[in-house]
Amino acid sequence: MASNRHASIEDTHLDTYGSTGTFPAYYGPKSADTETYTEWNPREETLVPVRGRHRVARQRGGTIARSRAVLGVGVFAAVGAGGMATANEDGTSAVAGVDTATDTMSAIPVLGGLLTGTDTSAPEAPASDASGSAESAVSAPVGVIDAGEALRARLLQQADQQEAGAEAQAVTAAVQEAEEAAAEAAAAAAEAEREAEEERRREQEEAERLERLRADYALPLNDYRLSSYFGESGSLWQSTHTGIDLSAPTGTPIKNVHTGTVTEAAWAGSYGYRVIVQLEDGTEVWYCHLSSMSVSAGEELITGDTVGHVGSTGNSTGPHLHLEVRPGGTAIDPLSWLRDKGLTI
Repeated sequence: MASNRHASIEDTHLDTYGSTGTFPAYYGPKSADTETYTEWNPREETLVPVRGRHRVARQRGGTIARSRAVLGVGVFAAVGAGGMATANEDGTSAVAGVDTATDTMSAIPVLGGLLTGTDTSAPEAPASDASGSAESAVSAPVGVIDAGEALRARLLQQADQQEAGAEAQAVTAAVQEAEEAAAEAAAAAAEAEREAEEERRREQEEAERLERLRADYALPLNDYRLSSYFGESGSLWQSTHTGIDLSAPTGTPIKNVHTGTVTEAAWAGSYGYRVIVQLEDGTEVWYCHLSSMSVSAGEELITGDTVGHVGSTGNSTGPHLHLEVRPGGTAIDPLSWLRDKGLTI
């Protein structure tokens, strides 16, 4: 092994200095048996420099192993740097500044270049320090660093855009909610106004109806049978009959004939339960023989109000309404008076 190594050294020296050149003293004396130099003891300043920044600090035993270690560090550094590449616009992944995987691998110094001094790497990388760390042995290409920064900037930009989009959506949702609330409030106000208008209309109609009723006259019963007339005589009366009798079932509602004020609502002997309503012109209308009374003295009534119900109280032979009309205190024929008011009876 020693002779082969020394022979290769001599051949290298001959290639460098020529056949007539003198071997430097640091080769030592030749061996008597092999006629070769037996020791290679170069100093650091006498080494043939290697191009580029990759230099071997000292060539001693295990040179091949050290070169392989440097090569391994370079490969791991290049592969790690390549992982930072960003995606191209067409969707393929590549390292910025390096077209193909072949170009990436060509940027890694190889063993032959380290030994012969041939520069096989495109970008220069700093030599490994004494500790042999990967950071000082091989530097990532500038294009890879730029690609990483571009990727980081793109991610930050996308995050900003997403945040801005979320804020815009929140604002839009708030505006839409406010508009919906305003629309609901407007609809509620319109509905309230409509209901108020409807209430005013009903009140107006009711007022008009009451005004007509105050001016109008009505029959006391809707369904009846005229059983006795005014002026009749007989054993049922002490004298002539002072009103008319309208027969109807017990409990039938009796309506007020015209607007007036209740002056009496009480028991009245032979008249049974009696209600007297005085009209605006002073005329009194008597409702007699009631089974029950629905009003009390002093109450204001209009045409059509219920004054009581048909009965047979007092001097009566069956359920009926005895109706009397007394303008100025004297009884008159109720039929003539009602017909004068435009009623058909």
